[in-house]
Amino acid sequence: MTQQGVRWTADQVLALAPDAASRKAGSKLGAAGPWSEAGSSSEGTVWGLCKGSGSKPYQTVIDIADAAGPAYKCSCPSRKFPCKHALGLLLLWADGEGAVPSAQAPDWAEQWMKGRRQRAEEKRTAGASGSSSGSGDPEAARRRAERRAVRVTAGATELEQRLADLLRGGLAGAEQAGYGMWEETAARMVDAQAPGLAARVRELGAIPASGPGWPVRLLEECALLHLLDQGWLRREALPGALSDTVRSRVGLPASADGPPVRDRWLVLAQYDTADVKLTTRRIWLYGTDSGRTALLLSYGAAGRAPELTLPVGLVLDAEVAAYPGAGQLRASLGEQFAPPAPASTRPPGVTTAEATARYGQALRDDPWLDSAPVTLDRVVPIQDGDSWQLADADADTALPLTPAARARPGLWRLVALAGGRPVRVFGECGHRGFTPLTAWPEGKGEAVRLC
Repeated sequence: MTQQGVRWTADQVLALAPDAASRKAGSKLGAAGPWSEAGSSSEGTVWGLCKGSGSKPYQTVIDIADAAGPAYKCSCPSRKFPCKHALGLLLLWADGEGAVPSAQAPDWAEQWMKGRRQRAEEKRTAGASGSSSGSGDPEAARRRAERRAVRVTAGATELEQRLADLLRGGLAGAEQAGYGMWEETAARMVDAQAPGLAARVRELGAIPASGPGWPVRLLEECALLHLLDQGWLRREALPGALSDTVRSRVGLPASADGPPVRDRWLVLAQYDTADVKLTTRRIWLYGTDSGRTALLLSYGAAGRAPELTLPVGLVLDAEVAAYPGAGQLRASLGEQFAPPAPASTRPPGVTTAEATARYGQALRDDPWLDSAPVTLDRVVPIQDGDSWQLADADADTALPLTPAARARPGLWRLVALAGGRPVRVFGECGHRGFTPLTAWPEGKGEAVRLC
């Protein structure tokens, strides 16, 4: 388990909830009343029987030590992961060993864990075999990559012509044409196997309806799209790292090929974004020894949460490997050497002026970057008319919050945490402002999730 005796906080448990309804229902089950035969093992397993509406109690078992975050099994019919029973059991376990003591796992829990260990070993064996024997036919893979590059080039060339036609006819035509024009263009980019270009084209379609000043925003985004097109068409002349960044932005797949870096990785933030087809989960990590920041991405089909779950405030003794590209922070989670455990570690903070400078430096490596991760030290949330900003407590500078951040309940949690005093805040700093994701009070105190 998280090294028997080291338990999560209630906030870390509730951060796993797939929605507000599950969070509320799970909180009601976080007491000893509905549970029987609850126990935990030093290997990271928690189990218990929860009384339900039927004659037989629900069997709930959780693997806390899993490298990809907690794994769950419950005999209830819920399709949510974790279900309310798993959340309730974790809350009960987080409350102390009195309610969930160390014990021998019952057969039904042990069988589930045995199956998980066996599958994990088979996966490791298959991975080792695959790495030693190579994957498929290299020559066939090279030919497939060449064919795809030809299609992407055709798509980028067509997109350049469409952008030229738009600017030649005037931006007012974009408002008159409506979203259909952009959707058709995006579909052409999908046909060209360039999903990154398709996504940026779809974003262009929403700008004419985004309020006053939209022509300026549309022109800016068209310029960035033109730059990406030209980067692809002239990729052979680019430095290797920048060429990798262009390939990533266009949407070509890549593997994490950087050397594994072992560190104690602090989970800074976790949040999901969703569209009609896909849910994307972003998890920010900070290496307490290396000082590196890394981004883990995982995906789930529409309506289903991604599998990778790492609650904010935990620390992982693990390896991560970086993806190729200039200034890219995306990484892949590798071998984990100890179960995740709570930590009092905080990332070092910078001033608001230094935060904007860091974003500017990041743009030199990746001009298409919307924001860069940064931790602000000693800032105070202050209302500025209809907007909010994070003001530097020791200087006459501030960062405005993004419109999205101002609309989230996390803003009021941040205001309440600060109470007019300086706090440390981790978030994403970009051209639209700062989006706070996690905050810590001055002195001692646990991380507060804002997203």
